[in-house]
Amino acid sequence: MRIVLDANVLVSAILIRKSLIADMVRHIIENHKIVLSDYIIAEVEDTYKEKFPDKFHSMQTEIKELPYEIFNLNTIESSNYPQLKDADDLPILAIAIEAGADILITGDSGFDNLKISKPRIMKPREYMNEFMS
Repeated sequence: MRIVLDANVLVSAILIRKSLIADMVRHIIENHKIVLSDYIIAEVEDTYKEKFPDKFHSMQTEIKELPYEIFNLNTIESSNYPQLKDADDLPILAIAIEAGADILITGDSGFDNLKISKPRIMKPREYMNEFMS
């Protein structure tokens, strides 16, 4: 399966290497294909610069070592996608849809109750319960 990881999932997995989220990312690496975009990576970098500046360099190393496919969109026409609570989440959804992702894993509540057939939007715990049990 093709799986898009939202920035909040990547931040958690990289920050706490011995965590359930990090275990989930390792499971995805071993069994599926991770799809990211420059937008998602920039969000991770911005979070680290703001909240964990002393860990920024190690985060960059972790991202570089992560096996993933890059998928970028030049433009996003918001009328082509379902409306979200937070407009900043639209690029994540658009990337997941346009990249043909099977799953979008996010901890962001802005995606809750979004009714689309593909990608399937899951919280990390849902993925773990379904695919790692």
